[in-house]
Amino acid sequence: MRDSDVLRAALPGLLFALVTLLFGYAMGVVFGLNEDLIKSRLADSADAVSATVCHGDAAAMKAVLGKSWTYMQSAHPHAGGVGSAAMGVILLIVMRGVSAMWTRLISLSLGAGAFGYSLFWLWAGFRAPALGGTDAAKESLVWLAIPSS
Repeated sequence: MRDSDVLRAALPGLLFALVTLLFGYAMGVVFGLNEDLIKSRLADSADAVSATVCHGDAAAMKAVLGKSWTYMQSAHPHAGGVGSAAMGVILLIVMRGVSAMWTRLISLSLGAGAFGYSLFWLWAGFRAPALGGTDAAKESLVWLAIPSS
């Protein structure tokens, strides 16, 4: 087997890892430029369900909003860290000369998992105010979090 075959097999996973890194940088820019707009959208989402989900408890809703924003911010370093780690491990696998089939499987798993996990944190932050808490948001996205982690 040629080295180019193994590298070619790793390309889809490397592409996912690269997209994850770019996603992380993009979130940093979007968060930096639109923090007030994002927080306003989260507050509007919470206001729409405050009577039914939090039973009018303003303190509870304020805590949910704070934690939601923290979750969204967590997506940024998760994308950078997990995306970088995925890229590094994929390159190590390529250098080790693992078969093309295993290289493709492992690299796709690592790359897609990195993207999915950072997306999970962002999405959980967006969903939390409407669901009344971050635990409910995480639970609603367990189908994404478990396979991607």
